[in-house]
Amino acid sequence: MEQQYKDILDLMRKCGEIIKNADRESIAIDEKTGRANFVTEYDRMVQDKLNQGLSEIVNDALFVGEEGETNTFSSKGKYFIVDPIDGTTNFIKDYHMSCISVALMKDGEAVFGAIYNPYLDEMFYAMKGEGAFCNEKKIHVSSEPLSNGLVLFGSSPYKAELSKKSFEVAYDFFTKALDIRRSGSAALDLCAVAAGRAELYFELNLQPWDYAAGSLILTEAGGVITDFEGNELVFDRPCSVLARNGVTEV
Repeated sequence: MEQQYKDILDLMRKCGEIIKNADRESIAIDEKTGRANFVTEYDRMVQDKLNQGLSEIVNDALFVGEEGETNTFSSKGKYFIVDPIDGTTNFIKDYHMSCISVALMKDGEAVFGAIYNPYLDEMFYAMKGEGAFCNEKKIHVSSEPLSNGLVLFGSSPYKAELSKKSFEVAYDFFTKALDIRRSGSAALDLCAVAAGRAELYFELNLQPWDYAAGSLILTEAGGVITDFEGNELVFDRPCSVLARNGVTEV
């Protein structure tokens, strides 16, 4: 692994300590647009640390983050796409399914992606063309059909008009699979499919920082990821996401 990628992983682990050591008695919480869409002082704290650290590691890359004023994504040049805490509601509730997600894009394509769950100390990462890993162990999607698989999904809580449809789609998959799960973190769900822990994940509306890193990790692990119409994912605006192992048919 290139030294700059090792440095990114080290930076993410340090940011993970901020999340684990959060003062839960006095977390400042603000609401954003949409139902149950929150941001905390820790989201901003982690994003600021990532912005500063990543700019030192790859000094010719711009920065696109979920919180605050950041650059607008372009298909030219290098960009970091970052979610400082994916699963903020989980973080607020001390439900340990939150993570840090960092993707390095070059000319519109992800060339490096990492997702870190500090509670389990699991670091998922991938480099384009070199496979996907969890804590240095190579991972691969499962070979199970949907009938013997788990389906993960997001309920689009920020888009009320999509929530009912999300559960209708989830029920349809539920009738074809072993069971369904809802974790509250899109990034960790993508890693679960990449690691063979589940066979399919979907959400009807996600922001690029929710899937930029996970999409590379999944594809490098042998999975398939598109929007719900079968198109390639975009990184300059929200889209639907459908991720699966190479066996599952939809």
